[in-house]
Amino acid sequence: MICIRPAKPEDAAAVALLLQELGYAVDADAAAERLRRLQANGCDPVYVAVDNERLLGLVALHWAPMLHLEKLAARITALVVSAEARRRKVGQRLIGHALAAARQAGCGRVELTSANDRAEAHAFYRAQGFEQSSLRFHRLLGS
Repeated sequence: MICIRPAKPEDAAAVALLLQELGYAVDADAAAERLRRLQANGCDPVYVAVDNERLLGLVALHWAPMLHLEKLAARITALVVSAEARRRKVGQRLIGHALAAARQAGCGRVELTSANDRAEAHAFYRAQGFEQSSLRFHRLLGS
């Protein structure tokens, strides 16, 4: 039976593997440190979908006050389901949990970004009720 629970530093190795499926090179030590840091600040919950102690997916959130919005905005900063667990409604359950957590935190909206080449993910987000509303720009900062 699949359950959704907060991520723990002990989940780091599995979290690192999931992030690698998204194309992010993260090792278990880095994932553990990031999970600890995110837990400590109280604004960045990470939830995992687990079936018999096996991590199937995760959703990471950030609560953000915005100058132009009355209520907090929730941002999904990462969402991934392992390749072998896809098409089992794990992503749908993670999104549902994220929406409930955002409501409970007092957020008025949930937003996310997705790389331009992730067409399958875009279709999934639309099926979950998300609408495309903007373009995202970024700039890397040199050291």
